[in-house]
Amino acid sequence: MPRPIEHSSTVPASADKVHAALTSEQYWKDRIEQIGGPSASVKSITVGDGTIDVVMTQAVPEEELPAAVTAFKKGDLIIERTESWGPFDGTHAAGTFGATVEGAPARITGTTTLDATGEATTIALAGTTEVKVPIFGGKIEAMISEQVLSLIDNEQDFTGNWIAAQGNG
Repeated sequence: MPRPIEHSSTVPASADKVHAALTSEQYWKDRIEQIGGPSASVKSITVGDGTIDVVMTQAVPEEELPAAVTAFKKGDLIIERTESWGPFDGTHAAGTFGATVEGAPARITGTTTLDATGEATTIALAGTTEVKVPIFGGKIEAMISEQVLSLIDNEQDFTGNWIAAQGNG
């Protein structure tokens, strides 16, 4: 049964600057390089008029995986992630995110929103984690959800720092 995930965080920059970062090809290249982990890469970036579609891969080394995961998946966990952002309307933008695990019946899907909150920006997501593995599925879903939320916190911290480093904070 899919496990719901929700998360909200604040980036200390205006919404237009956060959206500009999230729809910048350089932002994604810098983010995957700085916090993507071992063997992380950007597979594709499609930039539109105020929009972006990103596909990236990240790996979790086998030795860092809990026994519940290594019981059904040997080797490093290769995760393909997608993130898309639509146009910014002056106070709001919406997007989607997803992740699949190579060779495993696991996926995460959901929606994201970016909203102006004064001189800061709230980024929220809502989605589900689903692992179709008998008996262990729920335990693995919980572990994946926890890891994803921790990763998202790191990514939002990176976003605020990246904008500040660009002189756009």
